[in-house]
Amino acid sequence: MAIIFLYLQFAPLPYAFNNNQYARVLLSSDGALLGAQIATDHQWRFAPVESLPEKYSQSLLVFEDQYFYSHLGIDISAIGRATISNIKRGHVVSGGSTITMQLARMLRQESVEDAPPRNLLSKIIEAFVALQLEWRLSKNDILREYANHAPFGGNIIGLHAASWRYFGRSPEQLSWAESALLAVLPNSPSMMHLGLQRERLQQKRDRLLHKLRNKSFISDLDLQLALLEPLPEKPQPLPQLAPHLLTRLIKENPDVPLLYSTINQNLQKRVNEITDRHSKRLASDGVNNLAVIVINHETFETLVYIGNRAWLNAVQSSPDVDIVNRPRSTGSILKPLLFASMLQEGEITPATLVPDVPTQFGSFTPQNYDRQFRGAVPAQQALAQSLNIPSVYMLKQYGVVRFQEQLKSLGMTTLFRPADDYGLTLILGGAEGSLWEISGIYARMIATARDGSFSKLPEKISLLQSETKKPRTKLPMIRQGSAWLTLQAMIEVARPGNDSLWRDYQGSQNIAWKTGTSYGLRDAWAIGSNSRYTVGVWAGNSGGEPAPALTGSTSAAPVMFDIFDVLGSSSWLQKPEHALKKVSVCADDGYLAGGQCVAVDQEIPVDSHFEKVTPNHKRIHLDAQKTLRVHSNCESVNNMRAADWFVLPPAQEYFWRQRHSNYQSLPAWRKDCIAQLAEVDDDQPMDMLYPHETSRIYLPVDLNGLRTRALLRAVHRNNDAKIFWHIDDKYLGETKVFHEQSLALEPGMHKLLLLDEQGYKLERWFKVLGDDNKKEAR
Repeated sequence: MAIIFLYLQFAPLPYAFNNNQYARVLLSSDGALLGAQIATDHQWRFAPVESLPEKYSQSLLVFEDQYFYSHLGIDISAIGRATISNIKRGHVVSGGSTITMQLARMLRQESVEDAPPRNLLSKIIEAFVALQLEWRLSKNDILREYANHAPFGGNIIGLHAASWRYFGRSPEQLSWAESALLAVLPNSPSMMHLGLQRERLQQKRDRLLHKLRNKSFISDLDLQLALLEPLPEKPQPLPQLAPHLLTRLIKENPDVPLLYSTINQNLQKRVNEITDRHSKRLASDGVNNLAVIVINHETFETLVYIGNRAWLNAVQSSPDVDIVNRPRSTGSILKPLLFASMLQEGEITPATLVPDVPTQFGSFTPQNYDRQFRGAVPAQQALAQSLNIPSVYMLKQYGVVRFQEQLKSLGMTTLFRPADDYGLTLILGGAEGSLWEISGIYARMIATARDGSFSKLPEKISLLQSETKKPRTKLPMIRQGSAWLTLQAMIEVARPGNDSLWRDYQGSQNIAWKTGTSYGLRDAWAIGSNSRYTVGVWAGNSGGEPAPALTGSTSAAPVMFDIFDVLGSSSWLQKPEHALKKVSVCADDGYLAGGQCVAVDQEIPVDSHFEKVTPNHKRIHLDAQKTLRVHSNCESVNNMRAADWFVLPPAQEYFWRQRHSNYQSLPAWRKDCIAQLAEVDDDQPMDMLYPHETSRIYLPVDLNGLRTRALLRAVHRNNDAKIFWHIDDKYLGETKVFHEQSLALEPGMHKLLLLDEQGYKLERWFKVLGDDNKKEAR
């Protein structure tokens, strides 16, 4: 007896329980199966169940081992009954093995390549291992291990996998008929796949159901209903609701077989349907890929993750690429972050005018989407209409290096190049960002507007329920006031030609949203937030092929709106009065009023320090009739009348007055005052639209052998003014109203000089490049 005791107590189990080759399973927030990847040994073996459902346990015990809780792993009476039955039948019809002995056999089979023979020696080995199992484990543990190792036909191993493969739900949700089938199936797993054997399998299941009724485990009604349930035809295909997320989480969590995600199964299904519908629409425009992310910015959990919805899953569309986490050209999607940063740091107010004129910054010539110019626009209008030229001016003022560091502190990890490599194109898609990171930044910004502290928000958006929400370590300069004002500007987002898209939707709820389209029409973005959710959408071609019809407004935004419709409406954020303060600004340019303009109250962040006094209001002196300008050298002070005038720089004024009929240009000088203007007035009434100072121009040679001509353009405050043109000290001629000159210029440096009738002059130097250095053109 002592030897037996020592053997049972200390001898190691000959077979391991844990098999590391598990299928990788992705579950939703409520435990539903979203997808799975087969184990490396090509078996559908899910992670072990931790407890057995009552229906399955009772079915298994009644079918396999009614005296399981009363024997020690070997049931002598069962062996005796099996022996007598086998002798009577003339062949083996029952083995008399207990559940514990069957578990021992399963473990032994898993440990060797070839199945061990079923003979007397094997029975003896299994009996000794059964004794060890009974000594070491509780009865419930043995039942659970049996269910986890049992074969269920084909390459399906374990109750967990069998429940999903045959019935499409978890073991806890199985009916009595389903539980009974899985109880009898390991006894004859091949019956599930043999047409004639299926009748015998159903007979075995039905006999078990009658036994369960006889033992009062189920009622007569339960029995009748269970007998009506058909057997499954074959293993069901597992759902693939979030394949890209499964692949990502497997890579990030290589040792975790069960991935409990934050995904909302029903919402994931509905958004999949939305992307399917829009994929067909976009494919007709040559756009083959869609990606979507939905974030609950109250809990910072991901509710929907569609890494790539490829039209018809065609191989050429690269359906396996996870675009949610792939860097793509950002287009205009970063503009709200620049706006918020400049508000926070006192660089602008929402109403501050920003230039919108023909512009060159080195080799970079930004253009608005409509190829038009407005002269100047309020910063909030520049954001709402996604105007490129004002945005570039804002970035130039703020600083590329400064903005790059801000983006990094907000959570962008894709800005790996030096700031000079991006330059001012950073705000228009010159860099790459991922839908995952940028949507997360938008979610944190609206949470900041709601709750007040960006720095207390989690570093990451959760994908798994077990993820710890670590607070941020970097503190970006976006606080509650600037975040709220930015979102208010984004609520007004609209573009000419697409206004109906917003009007049709805005009646149901407020959404702060922004679109973006990358250079070359390769990436379309739409990211928006209501008071509870942030939705990010990307559309394009995963291989980077352009699509002529691709834009954020027409390609990505309709998908976003349909998703918000599914999410449902919610009330907008409350205004954070404590995070805002009012300053007195000029009504027409948004700068601090200096006593020379009509002032209005403008809200700015309470902790910002905007100190810029209006540069666009000028104290001028008029004659007694208040019609002509005068100065002290041509008029006595007693006869002069002072007036405050809104004056934009000449280039801005030229385009501004085309859209603002109430704009009044500066009055003309009285004729007797013109001679001495140089002594009293430093205002420059002229400006060059092209070329700009130090521009480098490449003029190609036409087929006729002649170099193409350069079109030089200037503007003057006075519509009736004459401008006299000189190039390289040679007189070219005069212009009136439309100030343009078309010139044939040779390569080299050139000096352009403009004079007007009042003696003002404007000088510009520029360079015409030859064929040998045309790459310098800018």
